[in-house]
Formats: sequence, C-alpha cells, structure tokens
Amino acid sequence: MKSLHVYSALVVLFLTCGAAMATKENDQIIKDNNCETKMGLPCVLEAFTSIFETGTISSKCCGELVGLGKVCHSALVKRTLENPLFKDLSPARIIAKSIQTWNNCLALIDSPSPSA
Repeated sequence: MKSLHVYSALVVLFLTCGAAMATKENDQIIKDNNCETKMGLPCVLEAFTSIFETGTISSKCCGELVGLGKVCHSALVKRTLENPLFKDLSPARIIAKSIQTWNNCLALIDSPSPSA
C-alpha cells in the first residue's frame, strides 16, 4: 500500500513538472520569435474567436496569422489553453479548431486571387 502512495505522488509530481515545463517551453518560443508583436489586435481577436469560440477570420487576418508562422500560432494557442480561465474547454477540440483555422488560412493565402 505504501508503494501505491509513493507511485501516486510520483505521477502527480511528473504531471505537475511536465505542465510547468510545457508552459516555460511555450513562453520561450513566444519570446524567442517575438510572437506577440506580429499581429494587430483586431486580427488577434478574430483568430481567437475563430479558435476558442464560434466565429470566422477574414482574409486580411488570415494573412497576418500565416505571417505569424505556425510555430508562434501553435505556441500561443497552447499557452492560452494553459490559462486557468480556459480550463473547462476541451484541449483536443481547441487544437483541432486551431489546425483547421491555420489550414483554412493557409489555403486562402496560397490560392490565386479571383481578380487576376
């Protein structure tokens, strides 16, 4: 029985350290890549709404999102999910919506303009 308690304590310690390391890793990626300065606030809000709520993102903001880069996009979404305010959201659903938004924006930016 004692070994069960030790094992449980080690699992909790591992999970806690893993979460703290993930937070530090995302923060470092965001800092190293100046991620928080690459998009204007209106587009940040559009991207946030399309990923964390129900909304759409304009082609202008898709351009800013793609310009932000996939590394920054992923790190910012993961860091937002680590915020206690979003603890009730399904991380799998948010990551899926994040990937869907990224792919939709990438396709929109890569497609030729209809006016060409």
